[in-house]
Amino acid sequence: MKGLTDKQQEILDYIAAFQDQEGMAPTINEIARHFNVTASTSFSHIRSLQKKGYLNRSSKARSLALVDREHCRHFSLSISIPVLGRISAGAPLLSEEHIERHLNLDPSLLPRTVRGEGLFALQVQGESMRDLGILNGDLVIARQGSKVSMGDIVIALVEGETTVKSLYLSNGQWELRPANPDYQSIRVPLEELSVQGVVVALYRTY
Repeated sequence: MKGLTDKQQEILDYIAAFQDQEGMAPTINEIARHFNVTASTSFSHIRSLQKKGYLNRSSKARSLALVDREHCRHFSLSISIPVLGRISAGAPLLSEEHIERHLNLDPSLLPRTVRGEGLFALQVQGESMRDLGILNGDLVIARQGSKVSMGDIVIALVEGETTVKSLYLSNGQWELRPANPDYQSIRVPLEELSVQGVVVALYRTY
């Protein structure tokens, strides 16, 4: 087999990790989103990996198949992300009393700009973020901290309750906006919002 470029190796590793985690191959578009490239660039890399003999692919959806896993890096170094059962005001976010269990995740499945430090997960309850693909029972993975940008999906404390919503400014207040027309936005005075983290990834089991 011919040698791989650094990018081709990263894509091969990602495909292997995705298959291990999800039990199926990623699509061209999922690869493109993960590496922040266009679908045509993603497809070009896949074609190169096919020509070099590392991948097989048919016309069916999710048909990418590794020819030989020996060329993938070792994935035993997973990261452990605490899954919080609840978040309380005035207490350390990752205190032991909040942690229900840990999620062991291959770091290659996270966006490339996200590192393992300061991450936590929370199980979604309800359908308020349904139209953004966040469903009841999903685990959202968030980066701890209050540094946010408008439009970020955040985990916030409102009157002692945890909520997952998109954050905007509206008429001099924070607006926590749902992604489901059956739900209404929550408006919070500027000085009263407590953002616990910004959602960076989603974990779902089938």
